[in-house]
Amino acid sequence: MRRFTLILFSFICILIVIIVGNKITLYLKNQKVERKGIKFVTSQYEKWEEEKLKENKDYNLGILIDIDRKYLYLIDMKKNKLIKRYVVATGRPSSPSPIGSYKIIEKAKWGGGFGSRWMRINVPWGKYGIHGTNKPGSIGYNASHGCIRMRNKDVEELYSLVKYNTPVVLIKGSYGPFGHGFRTLRPGDRGADVREVQRVLKEKEYYYGALDGIYGNGMKAALIRFLKENNMPITDRIGYTVYKKLGIILMD
Repeated sequence: MRRFTLILFSFICILIVIIVGNKITLYLKNQKVERKGIKFVTSQYEKWEEEKLKENKDYNLGILIDIDRKYLYLIDMKKNKLIKRYVVATGRPSSPSPIGSYKIIEKAKWGGGFGSRWMRINVPWGKYGIHGTNKPGSIGYNASHGCIRMRNKDVEELYSLVKYNTPVVLIKGSYGPFGHGFRTLRPGDRGADVREVQRVLKEKEYYYGALDGIYGNGMKAALIRFLKENNMPITDRIGYTVYKKLGIILMD
């Protein structure tokens, strides 16, 4: 009798654990679904995105920004078709917009100097984005700290059309990451040209850090190793002679 009682008690304990465990699992799933539901309800963009993804699984939009001409183009990449063109403001010479290929990693409804919408792009060496402005007179000029400014009505329209991970390409001049030509790089410099030098040094097995576009101590050490092994004068500056030795050539 005692043995039966112990077996029954053990069975009841196991049953309670299973029931409670299932209830906890169900609760967590419901919470997840509820949070997901709230997320879509509270975000106009994400509601739109959910609907569009159901309608069309092949999302093909991309953004091309011509820094020199001050235009942002929204393109259907699959059909190679221009959808929209907007006039924008780009970075000043002292704070240039980041040349290169990126993607949208954040979307938000901001205010003040950032206008009514903000879309961050994943530039590794700083915080850059496409946003509105409270200075519409700056549109069409080199006027920002590196971000891409749009008129508020334009950025609101663009915001409603694009989703997270939309590719964004910024071009300038004829020389890719070098814009209109070489600049002499110094420690502390940032940009697409710095990242390109990092990439070449990494390919040649001198640089072991991240391709973050920031000229830091790791890149300086890599440069000095490269110069020593190639019997070149030791310097922390990267000018034409060093570019040439690295095999970096400007091509139209």
